[in-house]
Amino acid sequence: MEASTSVRRQYPVPLFWRIFLLNGVVLVAATALLLGPVTVSTPVLLTEAAVLTVGLAAMLIANALLLRVGLAPLQRLARAMTTTDLLRPEARPAVGGHGEIAELITTFNTMLDRLEAERATSAARALTAQEAERQRIAQELHDEIGQTLTAVLLDLKRVAGQAPDPVREQLYQVQETTRASLDEIRRIARRLRPGVLEELGLTSALKSLATEFTGASLSVRPRIAPDLPPLGENAELVLYRVAQESLTNAARHADATRVGLTLERAPDAVELRVRDNGRGTAGATEGAGIRGMRERALLIGADLALGPAPDGGTEVRLTVPTPHRSE
Repeated sequence: MEASTSVRRQYPVPLFWRIFLLNGVVLVAATALLLGPVTVSTPVLLTEAAVLTVGLAAMLIANALLLRVGLAPLQRLARAMTTTDLLRPEARPAVGGHGEIAELITTFNTMLDRLEAERATSAARALTAQEAERQRIAQELHDEIGQTLTAVLLDLKRVAGQAPDPVREQLYQVQETTRASLDEIRRIARRLRPGVLEELGLTSALKSLATEFTGASLSVRPRIAPDLPPLGENAELVLYRVAQESLTNAARHADATRVGLTLERAPDAVELRVRDNGRGTAGATEGAGIRGMRERALLIGADLALGPAPDGGTEVRLTVPTPHRSE
């Protein structure tokens, strides 16, 4: 930060104006010499002064135009440097100019390709480790805590059958609390590891997800096309996780009451749309959940768009390209 601040203080004038003013000083000095000691006639004739002034103005204008054209590729490169986001890949700056300028733009594009490849590789490793960790935690919740609470329920039932009436009622209340905790643990385990996705497929998993989020304050209506093309395991997992994160945001942060979940065909792709009627995302910064969705989309070459829905609220759209099969 300190180095960049010192550079800005050292060179407050843009490169175009520094070169233009330097050339202007040279031209003005040359004109002054012609009008002063080095001149055609003494004293200076008015016509000569007028010709030299017009010539100087013409040279300055031509110099400015040539510099503007020559430095335009650098301006485009500077805009690309300030707007580039590795989570939102865009078209590379066009290679223009000559010599060092063209080489600089080519080097920048090569650097972006390398950074995106490295980020994709590291994100793939991180997400793979995250899924493995989720699976381990879900397994432990199901096998360890789930079985323990099941044993506690059986013990409570046995003790309640032998206890006097006042104590029996209290034991029944503890039993219901324990059963509710067991159901919550099972729900958390299902979210961590979508077993229905592995066993029944994407369509059943999304319908189950919509049912899970539907409650007294939120209604989720799924609409899934029956003729979806076959997708890879990674693509189905990304679709499921994006839908899960979108429903979580709608339920927790958007104050939504209705959510529409649509999965249908698109030209050479499958499109997932999650629309809610909440308060939208105006002025809100993207959190870790949305960044995670963008990273997942990049892993399978999908396009993620997030913005206002047509009738208010928020719309998340994930477009996943379908694999081309050779005939």
